[in-house]
Amino acid sequence: MAKVTLRPVRDEDVSLFEAEISTPEGAGGYQWFGYRSFNGMRKKIAEEGFLGPDIGGLTVESEGSVAGWVTWLKHYWGPETTSWSWSIGITIFAAFRGHGIGTETQIQLVDYLFSHTRAERIQAFTDAGNRAEQRALEKAGFQREGVIRKAQWRMGGWHDQWLYSILRENFNEK
Repeated sequence: MAKVTLRPVRDEDVSLFEAEISTPEGAGGYQWFGYRSFNGMRKKIAEEGFLGPDIGGLTVESEGSVAGWVTWLKHYWGPETTSWSWSIGITIFAAFRGHGIGTETQIQLVDYLFSHTRAERIQAFTDAGNRAEQRALEKAGFQREGVIRKAQWRMGGWHDQWLYSILRENFNEK
C-alpha cells in the first residue's frame, strides 16, 4: 500500500489544488467541470480551517509531497439531527494516480470520520465509467448500492453515477 498521510489543509495547498485541476489533463476525465474558483475553499480555511461541523477537507500527502485532497459533507436522509451520513469526495493529482494512493486515502478518511464523528454511514459517488475509482472504493470496503441516472453534467453531457457506501459495522470488521 502507498504511504499516505492526511492533514489539515493549509492556505498554500489551495494554489496547488487549483493549478492541478485547471486543465482537463490535470483534472482527469471524470473531474473536469470547466474552470472554477477556489475562493470558497479559501474562505472555509480562513473561517474554520476547512474542518466545520457539516463540511470538511484534508490534504493528501504521499512521501512528503501534496498528492491531492479529500472532502466530506453531510447528506441528509430525514431530520438533520438524526438522519445524516457523510458523502466523501477525493481528488488525486495526475502524477500520483495508479499507485494505490486513492484506496489508502479513502481507508484513512473513513477511519478518521468513524473515529471522530457519530456517522453510521459514509457514501461516495463515482462516474459509471470510472473503473479506477470503483476499484479503489471496493478495496477500501465500500459496497456498490446502485446507479443514480444522469446525475452529473460534465463535458457537454449527462453522466450516470454509481453510489457506494460503507457502514461503521462493516468497517470495524476489517
